[in-house]
Amino acid sequence: MNVYDFKVKDMSNNEISLSEYKGKTLVIVNTATKCGYTKQYNGLEALYKKYKDKNLEILDFPCNQFLGQAPGDIEEIHNFCTGRFGITFKQFAKIEVNGKNEDPLYTYLKNNCNIEQGKKIRWNFTKFLVDKNGNIVNRYDSKINPEEMENDIKNIL
Repeated sequence: MNVYDFKVKDMSNNEISLSEYKGKTLVIVNTATKCGYTKQYNGLEALYKKYKDKNLEILDFPCNQFLGQAPGDIEEIHNFCTGRFGITFKQFAKIEVNGKNEDPLYTYLKNNCNIEQGKKIRWNFTKFLVDKNGNIVNRYDSKINPEEMENDIKNIL
């Protein structure tokens, strides 16, 4: 089993199979628009622009679980992110990343990552790097800026 076995909801609430991303390197991130780390959208977009032609995809999952820092519906979140940060990577429906209603993708990511950060997502902008075969390569805490992931990304592209 790997990330390609999961289905998620897109911004229009349509089910999307992550198998559509087979052969691509992925950064999967839970985000929020009113967080101290929201400025990381700039770094995520810069990585995406730099490496999208080398099959990097960034999958953005807004999450309102941490102090309600992703208020509004997905359209409001998307308009904020495209307007303020000019993001062009894929955004998905809002999800939960911890607890009884957590998305199965996040259950898998947390349980199958070799990094010992605990099983819970501690905050917004936790990032998972996934190789082109769907294997989790690394997990990055919110405090790690996207630019600090660049060497790891280059090494697996």
